[in-house]
Amino acid sequence: MRFSDFFAPTSKDVPSDAKIASHRLMLRAGMISQTASGIYCWLPLAIRVLDKIIKIICEEQDNIGANRVLFSTVQPADLWMESGRYDDYGKEMLRIQDRKGGQFLYSPTNEEQATDIFRKYVKSYRCLPTMLYQIHWKFRDEIRPRFGVMRGREFLMKDGYSFASNCEEARQIYKKVFKAYIKTFRRMGLTPIPVQADTGPIGGNISHEFHVLAETGESTLYYDKKLLKATDDELLNTFAVADEKYDPNTSPISEDQLQISNGIEVGHIFYFGKKYSEPMSAFVLNEHGEKIYPEMGSYGIGVSRLIAGIIEAFHDNRGIMWPEPVAPFDVTILNLHTKNEDCCNISEKLYEIISRKKDVLFDDRDLSVGEKLGDADLIGIPWQIIIGQKKLSQGIIELKNRQSNKIEEMTLDAVIERFKK
Repeated sequence: MRFSDFFAPTSKDVPSDAKIASHRLMLRAGMISQTASGIYCWLPLAIRVLDKIIKIICEEQDNIGANRVLFSTVQPADLWMESGRYDDYGKEMLRIQDRKGGQFLYSPTNEEQATDIFRKYVKSYRCLPTMLYQIHWKFRDEIRPRFGVMRGREFLMKDGYSFASNCEEARQIYKKVFKAYIKTFRRMGLTPIPVQADTGPIGGNISHEFHVLAETGESTLYYDKKLLKATDDELLNTFAVADEKYDPNTSPISEDQLQISNGIEVGHIFYFGKKYSEPMSAFVLNEHGEKIYPEMGSYGIGVSRLIAGIIEAFHDNRGIMWPEPVAPFDVTILNLHTKNEDCCNISEKLYEIISRKKDVLFDDRDLSVGEKLGDADLIGIPWQIIIGQKKLSQGIIELKNRQSNKIEEMTLDAVIERFKK
């Protein structure tokens, strides 16, 4: 992609109402545009990151046998009245009336709808266990939306739902999803911390939140130091809690083993048994023709929130520093002197060759050196190939790693060799 064709309205201005780094940088990098309080349009740079994140999530969900679906964003209120949550959910739910007077709502979550799909089509115990998931937009009318997409009203979420024939099978699914989430976040270059959590309005018996470590995180995490080196199986039973759930008087680990860090919640999973299957009469018949009400769980990842969490974990005073697996582009080529024939020829050659294997943003714009270098650091693509007139006259091309900000001087052939695979 040539930067001259790419819609990325970058800005030097620091928005006065943006209180945290991710909000400031997403606005300055031209990733989002505010439509209303807590509601944003997502622009091309952000879409490219969303696509990378979604791909990783879907691959790990597919690996554990989950089936991707797409529920409607508008649900009939009757489903929530069946489960008993319609009046209990609160003002966060956006309630809608159609022209015929029918009562609907804009999805804040989809336990009822998943249960309704299950009861329509699954009739036999032989079809259990069943796992469904989607990645879709939701709306919760937060009383005080803030921090950009970190706590917005409209957000993109991965939500999954499982149906099992008994408690043991349900717990095995829960463990399977737990491990898949750990792998998912690690693949994105993050350090996930799973903490024991309250079930909240979802309900249930067992729940874990997944936090990523970030100095600016709004949650305080208390966990056993060995958690950072624990295996996936050990993680499920390693002590970790957040905020007010920590009580030093009842902590099972010693003070010298206690690690305290800031974190950002990016995922939440629940096991809640028959909380929805029984009231909504979602049952299957066992081998004796008897009714079985499935044991259920639900599993969420805040996809749009995750982008803000990644930026909070990976940024400096210049801009974003994307981990390679979720970066909008793999490489950016910066032609610092667009009126110099040698710079243009080498830049074009590198763009043509490297684009065969890598996703490249070629900054061919006629801007100052400072503007190009500033935008490159702001956008945060992992590798910058910098082509300047003076260095090129010496046969040198500069390669900068955005994570370390270290610059390496290389020949043209060495640069090609680095990125040809």
